[in-house]
Amino acid sequence: MKRNWSPDELAVHWTLTDAELHLLPDRVDHNRLGFAAHLKFFELEGRFPTSPRDIPAVALRALATQLHISPTALIHYDWSGRARKNHRAQIRTWFGFRPFTRTDGQALHAWLHREVFPGDANLQHLSDIGLDWCRDQHLEPPTTGRLERLLRSAVQTYEQTLFEATSGRLTRATQQQLDALLQPLEEEAPAEAVPTDDDMPATTPFADLKADPGPVGLASVLQELAKLQQLTALALPPNLFADVAPKRLQVFRARAATEPPREMRRHPAPIRYTLLAAFCWQRRQEVIDGLVDLLVLIIHRISMRAERKVIKELVQDLERVDGKTTLLYKLATAALEQPNGIIKDVLFPVVGEPTLTALVN
Repeated sequence: MKRNWSPDELAVHWTLTDAELHLLPDRVDHNRLGFAAHLKFFELEGRFPTSPRDIPAVALRALATQLHISPTALIHYDWSGRARKNHRAQIRTWFGFRPFTRTDGQALHAWLHREVFPGDANLQHLSDIGLDWCRDQHLEPPTTGRLERLLRSAVQTYEQTLFEATSGRLTRATQQQLDALLQPLEEEAPAEAVPTDDDMPATTPFADLKADPGPVGLASVLQELAKLQQLTALALPPNLFADVAPKRLQVFRARAATEPPREMRRHPAPIRYTLLAAFCWQRRQEVIDGLVDLLVLIIHRISMRAERKVIKELVQDLERVDGKTTLLYKLATAALEQPNGIIKDVLFPVVGEPTLTALVN
């Protein structure tokens, strides 16, 4: 709940109606103020405050002013006593809500699998979604800890189902090729061995797939083509992740990219194959895009080199004879001054006297 409220917002959301005033206990100021705070908080949030800190100070002062009570009276309210339990029951009945049961937990679990998980499995988002669902169902939500346990269990069940379904779509040959990506190309140090400065982790084909293309050049193109052939050879089904949201697929890809090969090999087969397949699925698209970029850069570099070479040759041709303009001017002038003889018979048919005159001018 937000902490700052304007006077107009307080008047709209924190004003007690006559009917609500009649619900308040007849005696004991701190119980009256505590009941009023729980009542208006539940009306706004669909849940009860867990401590006095949940109630905005400005809203508490507004309620206390309406009841002609000091806001400090809330200090004496028993947040774990029988009175608060009775207050919550009265407020639930007033708004037509009921407590959250195990059956409701199963219904929330099924609804999340059907409507939410294909697109989002972030726990923070799920917490807000779960609270909204409880409010729509007129349920007092469970405690924060219980709701978090329910959501984690639902996410775990969804992921396990997804892992098994994805692994089941892969052929045995594809699964073997995915496992081969995690096998070290050289002998790997034992897991319990104490690493030293000279120890380097063993290289795997999977690590090569994660490597960047490197500088622009033919070697980089050939390297990326080899990656593309290796990824294509996995023969991943076209609809492998058709029912998985792109954000979720990106989470799997990032998880596979950051875990060491030794840890990846320790995962159960459905988890290992799904994470590897998610990485290879997206990595293939990235390699194709990278190859296009490399080819464009190479073509641009070839074009630039060719242009520089042509310009260099033209400049060399221009610089080969000094004073070409002056020589041409003198040659044309001499031809016009003495046009008879060989000039008239040989030169004029090729260039023409008007052209020479224009050249001189």
